[in-house]
Amino acid sequence: MSTIGFLGLGNMGGPMALNLVKAGHKVLGFDLSAAASKMSADAGVPVATNATDAVRDADTVITMLPAGKHVLDAYSGSMNLLGVVRPGTLFIDCSTIDIASARAASAAATKAGMLSVDAPVSGGVGGASGATLTFMVGGADEAFAKAKPILEAMGKKIVHCGGAGNGQAAKICNNMVLGISMIGVGEAFVLAKKLGLSEQALFDVASTSSGSCWSLNTYCPVPGPVPTSPANRNYAPGFAVDLMLKDLRLSQEASRASGAATPMGAAASQLFELFAAQGHGGLDFSAIVTFLNGTPGKAP
Repeated sequence: MSTIGFLGLGNMGGPMALNLVKAGHKVLGFDLSAAASKMSADAGVPVATNATDAVRDADTVITMLPAGKHVLDAYSGSMNLLGVVRPGTLFIDCSTIDIASARAASAAATKAGMLSVDAPVSGGVGGASGATLTFMVGGADEAFAKAKPILEAMGKKIVHCGGAGNGQAAKICNNMVLGISMIGVGEAFVLAKKLGLSEQALFDVASTSSGSCWSLNTYCPVPGPVPTSPANRNYAPGFAVDLMLKDLRLSQEASRASGAATPMGAAASQLFELFAAQGHGGLDFSAIVTFLNGTPGKAP
């Protein structure tokens, strides 16, 4: 079992840290938010009073932070965690951040004599709570081999995607597909309604035909056909609009940097941008169908 310092105890990080505790690891968490820290402490995750104390004795440091600048600040900036821990400590960054920052964090860790991987997740809050996340991992073979047993306490699928930054590359490519496909599914339901076709009839046909996809079959954006989808809970988020928009922005940043043509990704980013600007960033991203239907924020 590992001694783990876990930074970032929010909606995703809190449940992930708790699953590590349940798996028998010695975990000490930290979050700048007093509310997040209290929630994790009440759930059974020991919480430190500062980041330095959380990682000082750790052999593994896990970060789940909002953006690349926060990860770099934690690694080698004002927190300078790389200067606190012992050489050879494993750093696992589960944040979803830009590829350049991920590779810079990895380089800083290597220079300091540490092992590191970028390991963003897919699966939302439900996956974090149920320890069923998918981890997309970038890093050297040695670091991946050391990280895998720890990640397995928090997820059910661990994929080594290649070198540093490739986990982030896989995450933003996957979520670009997801954002695009959810808009396509939403447009189909809007059109079906205009044509007098019931939502259930469209679902029954498309879910078993060439239109079949995760956004339809598992996360159907209209109430009814898939009882477990957020559409049946007034679009309470499993994965919020703001988070989808963040990932789509990252995809477009990567597109520009690499010279890749992603016109559908750009269009998806613009539509989610408009929806979020209307004040709906806290809804589940499947609520984009309400924007397309002309009833933003309300079930169609």
